[in-house]
Formats: sequence, C-alpha cells, structure tokens
Amino acid sequence: MSFKHYVLVCGGTGCESAKADDIFRNLIHEAEKAGIREEVQILKTGCFGFCEQGPIVKVLPDESFYVQVKPEDAKEIVAEHLVKGREVPRLLYDKSLSMSRTGLEDIEFYQKQFRIVLRNCGFINPDDINEYIARDGYAALEKVLFEMSPEDVLEELKKSKLRGRGGAGFPTWMKWKFTKDVDESEKYIACNADEGDPGAYMDRSTLEGDPHSILEAMTIAGRTVGANKGYIYIRAEYPLAIKRLKTAMQQARDMNLLGDDILGSGFNFDIEIRLGAGAFVCGEETALIASLEGERGMPRVRPPFPAVQGIWGKPTVINNVETWANIPVIITRGGEWFSKIGTEGSTGTKVFALTGKINNSGLVEVPMGTTLREIIFDIGGGIKDGKKFKAAQTGGPSGGVLKDDFLDTPIDYDNLIKLGSMMGSGGLIVMDEDDCMVDVAKFYLGFCVDESCGKCAPCRVGGKTMYDILDKITKGQGEMEDLEKLETIGAAMKRASLCGLGQTAPNPTLSTIKYFIDEYKAHIEDKKCPAGKCKQLMRFEINPEKCIGCGLCARRCPVNCISGEKRAPHEIDQSQCIKCGECYTVCKFDAVLKV
Repeated sequence: MSFKHYVLVCGGTGCESAKADDIFRNLIHEAEKAGIREEVQILKTGCFGFCEQGPIVKVLPDESFYVQVKPEDAKEIVAEHLVKGREVPRLLYDKSLSMSRTGLEDIEFYQKQFRIVLRNCGFINPDDINEYIARDGYAALEKVLFEMSPEDVLEELKKSKLRGRGGAGFPTWMKWKFTKDVDESEKYIACNADEGDPGAYMDRSTLEGDPHSILEAMTIAGRTVGANKGYIYIRAEYPLAIKRLKTAMQQARDMNLLGDDILGSGFNFDIEIRLGAGAFVCGEETALIASLEGERGMPRVRPPFPAVQGIWGKPTVINNVETWANIPVIITRGGEWFSKIGTEGSTGTKVFALTGKINNSGLVEVPMGTTLREIIFDIGGGIKDGKKFKAAQTGGPSGGVLKDDFLDTPIDYDNLIKLGSMMGSGGLIVMDEDDCMVDVAKFYLGFCVDESCGKCAPCRVGGKTMYDILDKITKGQGEMEDLEKLETIGAAMKRASLCGLGQTAPNPTLSTIKYFIDEYKAHIEDKKCPAGKCKQLMRFEINPEKCIGCGLCARRCPVNCISGEKRAPHEIDQSQCIKCGECYTVCKFDAVLKV
C-alpha cells in the first residue's frame, strides 16, 4: 500500500523518556481527526542517533527533520505539513534546509557517518519483521542455508577482517572456527548484551531499533559452527530492548526463520533470553557464562576459553551486539567489500556513544580510522559553551584519556592501545577545561572498585589501594611518592588480575598520570585543583573591592559562614565554609572568587 506521507517517530529509550510515545499517539489522533489516516503511515522506529535533539520526528518523502518535538506539536505537524504540505519551520533542525534538503546527509551530524550496524535504526519499525525483510533482512540467512557451506562463511568473515567489537578486538572468524572445530554434538551461541560502561548505550539502541539483525546473525553462527541453541544475555534494566527482542523472536518463529527446520533447510536453531542483574563484571565472557548458568557472576580462569569450553562446559561462540549486527551485511555484500572500509588492521565501522561536554551528543557510527577531531568537532559540533577541549575518554572505565595532542590520530584498535587507551565497547566521553583529571581517574577507578567481583586479590586489593591514594591526593594529602605507587600497583594489576576488569581498571589513572602529570603535581605540591573540582582544595574568598554588601551570598549560605554589614564588604569564615560554591554561583557582581 502506498502512502502520501510516512511519519517516523524516534522510539529509542531517550526519546521515549521525553514523551515520544505521547507524540506518536497524538499524531495518530490528529491524523484521524483530519480524515487523512489512510493517507499517512505513522510508526515508531529505533534511535535516530541525534539524541541531543530528541524527540525526533521525520516526515518522508520530504525528508523533514523535526527536533525537540513535544506532544502538543503533533497537531501543528498534521494540520500544516500532512494536510497543507507546508513544513513547520520552528521545529526543523536547520531552517535553512526547509523544502530543499535531500536527506540526513544535509545535517552535519550525519555527514561523516557511515552506517552498517545502525543501518536500520531510525528507518524501520522494529516491531514489524516485514520492514526488516524489505531492507534485505534474512537474505543473509537464506544464503547461508542454501548457498554456502560453513567453510564459506568462515572464509567471508576472514576476508572481512572483522574484529570483535566488545573491546579486545579478537578476529571474529577465528573465534567461530575454534568452536566449529571442536568435536562436540552440543554447542551454543551467545550474545553479550550486558552493556555497562557509564555513558554507553550503543548495544541497547541497536537491539531497540533492529532486533532482527541480531537474531539473523546468531542463527547464521549456529549454522556455521554446528549449534542449535542461542542465548541473549541482557541486563534487566533494558526493558524496551527486551520487549522488542521478544516480539522479534516470536515473529521470526511464526515465519519459520527461527525454531525447527528453518525455511525447510532441516536446520534447527532457537534463542532464549537470559536477564542479568546489571553487574559490570558480567560483560566479561566467563563471568557472563557463570551468571547465565545461574551462578554468581564471577570470571573463571582461562584457558580453557569459552570457544572451546563455555556454557555448561560446551563450546560457545560469544560476541557482543555490535559484532553480531555486522554479520548479515558481510554475508550479503561480501567480506572484500567490508574490508575496504576502515583501516588495514581495523576494518569496518565503529559505533560510539558520544557524550560529555559536547554540543551534539548521540550515537555516532564512523569508519575505523576516523580521527577524534572529526568525531568531536565535525560530528559532535565542538565543546559546549565555547569551552576548551581538554581530553576524551575512550573505552569507558577500561580505557584511558586522550589529550588534545592526539585529536588527529586515526581511531582504531592498535592506535588506541599505543596511546594507553582502548576501543572498549565504544563509550566516548568528552571533557573540557573545567574537568579535573585526578577526579576523573578517581571516578572511573571507584566504579571499577564497586563493580569488582572480589575473586582475585590484584583487582580486589589493588583497585581499592589505588582508589584510596587518589582520594588522598584530591584532599590535598598526597605525596609525590604516591605517583610511583599508583604506577607500580597499576602495572601489577594489569599483569596479575584474573579478568579484563582488573587488567584494565588502572588505565584511566595511568593515562592521566602520563598526560596530565602537572595536575597531579598541583594537587600534591601546591595543594590546589587547577580545575576547581576537588572540594577540599577549593577556597572561596570575597573581593572587598567588588562586594557591594547586598547580602545575597549570606542569605544563600547553608551554614551561615558569611557575615558583613549591609552595603559593606562581606567575609567568609573559612573554618566553617563547606565549599559548596553557592556564594560563587549566586553573586551577580563577580565578587566571590574561587581560588
């Protein structure tokens, strides 16, 4: 059926929390009132990626891109655009593009992106399998079932040079081959959807916007390695992703794309969802397996590796969501095609959750080898409020910080490791001049200490010891010898910890010491925090030449430590000051100084 207009409403978690569901219902209601419901298809899609501007509504074929839409705006969109054919200029992202655009490529946020993993997010209704099929969905599975041998599939993956997107970057074809070559009648396929990095939501958004791509990829893997059962391990706090996965699984079963005798091929494969409680350590393969089996989520000694001895001791292929999402495209378009994208050692694209002190936060998918400068300034629109770029954190708690000297470094697995960071699952947090690097290191290490399972001493003891030293430094009690202690303990943790959590937990601390040693010295030697973030090292004073004695600071002080006569300069009792900064915030005459 052909429609005059197609209205796509972002249905990702971010937009849903900003009343996208109300927008969707109001659009349908207003279209019915206007008598055009049969002329317009209105549906919810996955995340558009441009989260800073959500909720987003896109109208086709006009390519109208409406941003920051409110439920009450639905009436005007229907009345003006859908009925009269006139865009609503106030809602357009870029009013200069009105009625002259050709697509998302006209918006700078999308211009340098290349979507493979997110190819369907924002384009299809994730709850309708027919829309996935219309965009070549399940064509790869059909090809694998009837035209390719398992060896052919492995060869295409080998040609593609796809590396696992979960962090370590292990060659995907090799992991699958290990499992395939084990002489065992029972094997398993697992999807690691336990995304837990602070600020990361790439996998969640992919599952919400394109669940069938994961189901198709896992079924392809099952056929290739000889497995008939798959598990999706996903944290329970992703209810929308879970709901859409369940819907997709049932639709796939109804169309004989999942279950027994798939498409009459004689191959049986089904998938089950297992919910995790949100432990960061369960992102590690062996801890995930333990949790999936009903045990406490704690890592196990390797070898044996999961590819040989995984779930219930059987050979298991485990990949994360982003890795799986690449598989159908590689099969349909070929490994050679995929290998031409990105760099020689890191092919394809990478999805980043771009957050922090950035103008355009959101999901970004770019070819490997794209520079930090392009991501942060061309796609991300630069630093908020005209502040100066200070650092970018890649890889979440497992990664390191990169300073401005590395803005033009091509981002791939090998370059990031050389710089003391790592790709991780794809979190990319931008920091400006107001961020304290010692405090940043303390935050990430604190996260790892909280999330450590405690099984091995290097992580359990080393992490807490490092955190205590950082805490001491932020309070002005540090000594220069502490820096050597941090480096020594960090190096030991990297060598001796049982799993990736402990092995990478020191990275933020070690990289900040390496690139921002002057900030550490300022905390230790000068007892000052240059960024003004560490409370114990801050001091607020009132400049008597600027203070007019209005008394606003005194009235807002929660501990009544500011005194002075009306229309006369005030003073702060430093012995009572709790350094909350309220006086600094409310002063209209710049009389309060942060020193």
